[in-house]
Amino acid sequence: MPSDESPAPTAMDLLRRVPYGRLATSMRALPFLAVARHIVSDGRILLRIHSGFGYHEACDGSVVAYGADNYNASCGEGGETLWSVQFTGPAEIVHLCPEQEELFGAAPVRVNGEPFASAYLRVDPHFVTEHTLGFDASQLVRHAA
Repeated sequence: MPSDESPAPTAMDLLRRVPYGRLATSMRALPFLAVARHIVSDGRILLRIHSGFGYHEACDGSVVAYGADNYNASCGEGGETLWSVQFTGPAEIVHLCPEQEELFGAAPVRVNGEPFASAYLRVDPHFVTEHTLGFDASQLVRHAA
């Protein structure tokens, strides 16, 4: 029986809706999270991070997790569904052509006061999780400004 509803967006479709997420792995046996800019290309996730901390080297050849969400989207106001996605898989340092680098848009100028230096990683997602939070707009409490 045909459905009038459009199909639910895939995790990759959701990821395309936001520009930044969090990269998670370990460095010297300690876990860490790093902010990263992402694009989706050929079923893989390309990340741009700051090279000055060495996080890209810690991730190279390791299994990492990358997650993003739309939790800044007004906390579900108007009945909007909030979502988060997480991708887990091996990462490797890549060197992009200028056309691919342009897809990321402008890079930050500074990170913690130091000049931003781009490093790129490719994550091949092997495991994907997606979570949604649905709200009934009539149940939301409006906060006075």
